[in-house]
Amino acid sequence: MTDDPKPPPGPPAEQRRARRRTLPEPPQRPEETWVGRLRRRVRRKVVRGADRAINALYAIAAWLDRRAPVERRYFRVAIFGSSRIRRDDETYRRVCALARELSLKGCDIVTGGGPGLMTAANEGARLGAYRYHTRSFGLTILLPMEEQPNPFLDEVAEHSTFFSRLHQFLRLSHAYVVVDGGIGTTLEAMMVWQLLQVRLLRDRPLIFVGEMWKGLRAWVEADLVARGLASPGDPELVRWVDTTQEAVEIVDAALARFLERNEVMLPPPADGPDKAAVLRTNLPDLPEEAPCGDETRS
Repeated sequence: MTDDPKPPPGPPAEQRRARRRTLPEPPQRPEETWVGRLRRRVRRKVVRGADRAINALYAIAAWLDRRAPVERRYFRVAIFGSSRIRRDDETYRRVCALARELSLKGCDIVTGGGPGLMTAANEGARLGAYRYHTRSFGLTILLPMEEQPNPFLDEVAEHSTFFSRLHQFLRLSHAYVVVDGGIGTTLEAMMVWQLLQVRLLRDRPLIFVGEMWKGLRAWVEADLVARGLASPGDPELVRWVDTTQEAVEIVDAALARFLERNEVMLPPPADGPDKAAVLRTNLPDLPEEAPCGDETRS
């Protein structure tokens, strides 16, 4: 029996590179010509080079993210919800009223900028913007089935990938409210939940609103926590509430901590809808109590 070959001299990293260099080439296909082999090798080098370039760009983005200044002037709330719920649905009106109340308290509103409950949240933000001149943000995604950004946005950021969009949600927002939604809404909420779990996000409430999310909590506790796949305290990292008013109270407390920690003072509230703010919306001048979902604003 022969002894195992000794590793090449040098540090462990050099040894690993040396081993990679000595790996045998994949077997040639019987019908492969020298031109085909050349093309395959060139394609493999191009793919590896692209992977290295993408990883380098990720590293640069992470470096910039760690050194970018944190927003300490404006408190922003991300509202995650379905794009499929229409204006005549009661959930639409509840989400619109939720965003309006948060806006009246001085919170900017951040959504995906699309239809459904995203439009409801941006519409509500627009209705309450006159008091503190709060703003409505839309982080849109370029998809064939997605519609144009909704008409209630002050600022739009277009994304071609979901992970860059999720990253901007995290960077912009200081609280996250999850209303009725599907797979996309769940993806956004789970991203925030994981970062809370590993302590990369702190003092940023994630709030699940409504009956539909109780099933998610039951599944986490029964199948993940019970089997040791998650820690017993993980379900308590987020807040589970039945009504939007409970969500407003949690966000209001987070807003108070934000203002105190950063020594920010909200300007005196305006007595009525500000004309400049109304002009900025490019919409009719509506009374303060105009109902959410009013077709005259769409």
